Parts: sequence; structure tokens; C-alpha cells
Amino acid sequence: MRVVSGIQPTGNLHLGNLLGAILRWVRMQDEADCLFFLADLHAITVPIDPSELRANVREMAAALIASGIDPNKSTLFAHSDVPAHPELAWILGCTAKMGWLNRMTQFKAKSGKNKENASVGLFTYPVLQAADVLLYNATHVPVGDDQKQHIELARDIAEAFNHHSGTELFTAPLPYIGGGAAARVMSLRNGAEKMSKSATSDMTRINLTDDDDLILQKIRKAKTDPEALPDNEADLEGRAEAKNLVGIMAAIQDRSVDAVLADYAGKGFGDFKPALADALISMLSPLRGRLMELREDKAELDRILDEGAAKARTLAQPTLAAAYRAVGLRR
Repeated sequence: MRVVSGIQPTGNLHLGNLLGAILRWVRMQDEADCLFFLADLHAITVPIDPSELRANVREMAAALIASGIDPNKSTLFAHSDVPAHPELAWILGCTAKMGWLNRMTQFKAKSGKNKENASVGLFTYPVLQAADVLLYNATHVPVGDDQKQHIELARDIAEAFNHHSGTELFTAPLPYIGGGAAARVMSLRNGAEKMSKSATSDMTRINLTDDDDLILQKIRKAKTDPEALPDNEADLEGRAEAKNLVGIMAAIQDRSVDAVLADYAGKGFGDFKPALADALISMLSPLRGRLMELREDKAELDRILDEGAAKARTLAQPTLAAAYRAVGLRR
């Protein structure tokens, strides 16, 4: 089993990133051969300051390693350090159909009403995503509900390419359900919105760099309701903020929501919030310390990324060469 996944290098990582993706990746390392990349090529589909992007690549690498991604277990690299990705994307783009891309819902969401001014890269980036996984013959890709359509596209492209070229070059990947459940973490001020770095108020999120006092303050001020906690998850329906905080506790402790509620049934948030803050501080404090250390050692981060890229290039080269040959190009 080989798992491939990427994450866009953005600054100000928060609890939603950690519980929603990163810790799942950490658990995957013991279940499969894993390649994780910092998707800086995907990041330039929208305007971004070049110096900010370069800094964010290192920052994301530091956060992943601090969270438990082990470069000795997994291949960790920057997307742009492996030119085989965009090379294969061009070949696959000549197999993919406009109709397939026109159905991709994320382009519509990201381009909004001004899609005529969106970049071509934003429209075609699902083809690059397909190349990202097909390049390594990934058998599985971890995705959330909003990304399942991209796996279906990668499968369509792989099967169409194999059919038209008369080869069995590409493995059609499957969604990966290992690594445990990924938590969907919502804003601390609005349980209907995802936790996001783009939210105006910093009080809506727990940043990985927040100190212990700030974490406690944010949890104390998190929006809740006056009702006591129930003894089962079903009774949290309609209580978005309560459901969010209990879900965070369950994800931190790697327990079910019902198990957490069993400890707090009948109690109010005056009892629950201090316990949640303590649990967050216990998890994030050592992670934050390691992140700060790594952030200061740019040479070590670059060494890790260079080493991972060299390994990825070696793994990618046979597939890329075979794709060139399959369409009649010399390589």
C-alpha cells in the first residue's frame, strides 16, 4: 500500500489543520508507505507573495515534523522540487476532458462569480492533483468529503490513459480510510463555520503557536449555550458550538463523543471548558516547543526537504519515463 497526500503551505497553522489532517497523516505512517508533499505548485494558482510562499514551505515542514511526521518513516518534500509533477500533469492534461473539469465543484467555489478572471491553473489544478498521485502509483489517497470528486477524476484519467495507450501504467487510486477519523473543527465563535486562518478575529481559532495562557483565554471565551451536556451525541444536534467543543475533546483524547459525554453528562461548560483547555495545553505545548526549535534551524529543514525530494524524484522517474514512451515522446 502506498499513500500520497499533499497540503498547501499556508502560514498560521491552527487546531483545525492539526486535527483535520496532520495527526491523521502521523497515524498513517505506521500503516503504509507514505509520501507527503508541501503543495507549493498548487499555492500559486491564486496570487501569493513569493517571499511569503518560500517562508510558508519551511513553516509547514516544521509544523508537520513537530506534529509527528517522521522523515525517516515518510517521504516529505516540496512539490516544486520534483519537476516530474508538472511534466506528468501536461501529459495527463492531454488525456483529461474539458467536460470532466467543468464538473469540478471546487473551481466554481473558488472562482466565484469572477471565473473569467481566474487563472488557468486554478481550473486545471485537478489534473496536477491527479499527476501528484499517479506519478507514484499511489494505491490510496486520504481525502475528506470535499475532495472525493478529485479522486474520481484521477481514476478517470488513469483508466482513460491506460486504455488509449494500451498500457497498464497507472494505478487507479482509492480513497484511504485508514489513519483514524479526521475531526472537522469549527470556529470557536460560530459553530457553523470551519476554523480558518482567514477569519478576521484571532479568537475564532487556536493557533499552533498560541501560548498556554492564550489557549485558556480562547477556550473560556468560546461561544457555547446555557444547557447542560447530554449523555449521548444525538442530543447535541442543533447545538453547533457545544458539538464542536465536545468533538475537539474527543479528537484530542482519541475517544468517541459518547465516551467524552459520559464523563460530563449533566454538567455545564463551566466544568467542561477548563478540562478542554488543559487537554489542549497538554497536547500543544510540547508541539509548540518543537515547532519553535525547528523554525530556527532553517538549514536542517532544507536538508530534510532536499533529502525527501531526492527520494521522490527517484521514485517518480520510471513512471514519468514510461508515460513519455506511452504517448510516443522520447525520454
